[in-house]
Amino acid sequence: MTQTRPAAADASAATVLPAPRTPDPRTAPSLNWGVVAPGGIAAGFVDAVQKHTAQKVVAVGSRDAERARAFADRFDIPVAYGSYAELVQDDQVDIVYVASPHSGHFEHAMQAIEAGRHVLVEKAFTRNAHEAEQLTAAARERGVFLMEAMWTRFLPHIDVVRQVLESGLLGEVHTVTADHGFHFEPDPAHRMFAPELAGGALLDLGIYPVSFASLVLGPFASVTAVGTKTFTGVDGQASIVVTSGSGAHGVLNTTLFARTPITASVSGTHGRLEIDAPFYGPARVRLLGRDNRPLDSFDPPLRDGGLCYQAAEAARCIAAGRLESDLMPLDETLRIMRVLDSIRHDLGVVFPGE
Repeated sequence: MTQTRPAAADASAATVLPAPRTPDPRTAPSLNWGVVAPGGIAAGFVDAVQKHTAQKVVAVGSRDAERARAFADRFDIPVAYGSYAELVQDDQVDIVYVASPHSGHFEHAMQAIEAGRHVLVEKAFTRNAHEAEQLTAAARERGVFLMEAMWTRFLPHIDVVRQVLESGLLGEVHTVTADHGFHFEPDPAHRMFAPELAGGALLDLGIYPVSFASLVLGPFASVTAVGTKTFTGVDGQASIVVTSGSGAHGVLNTTLFARTPITASVSGTHGRLEIDAPFYGPARVRLLGRDNRPLDSFDPPLRDGGLCYQAAEAARCIAAGRLESDLMPLDETLRIMRVLDSIRHDLGVVFPGE
């Protein structure tokens, strides 16, 4: 059932989940968006914002003018550019959505920042923490909004999780689990296996479990990882254990070699939350008691088009004159990028040019 009641006052005895505080994405102020790199994630983003928000996608840019034009025709976008530089210089564009491969995020986001545009950058934010630090510094100096498009952080079911943690409903949290794995056929031409595109499981898939654990546990006190490389030298699988300052553990996994459950859980002294697959998208959350008895559940109001929530959050922040989101602040993105660097170091994975 979809929960609409508030959490009980006594967290130790609470048996119901809180309602999400997430605003309707349709109520966010409208901005004019430009899209960098018209690939699959860009298509999902544009489809979501056009269906579920008041945002306007006014331009798309690609290194291939024909590809940009085809994308523009598909989504009824007025302007198509044959370069990213032209797009970021368009004064009709308020905010740029960077949807290129990880290897291009730094260059393309920096172009937009230097042009004075607000920017939403797909996850993983950059290849490494050094690039992330440079983007953050540039945005703060230029006075433009910058946010990682970690769409999970803005979804209603994650706000339910956030409130459960704030209220202490689970008691003292001791264990977080999360995984994200798919089977990819070995192909040196596929971006997931390409070192020059910052491929591998971690930045594309594993960032979700890592970011979720960071949301639940806060800054990690320790990070330990073991893994296996692919035939191209990028990370193919990683198993990660993190700890919090209080001694709680996060047990995380990501892989390119097999389909995993793609679920998450948070376990405490009073009970447990379980998030159905895929936990990082709009998903059902279940509350179970210490005796494993089901107590309550929350079903998201929107199953498809969840990418619209991050666009709405960016629009609200910009309309309010804020340069960062409280739900995904830049310092949190930087912490997570440093964790990803640490994991890659443990696995012995280095991208070209690093």
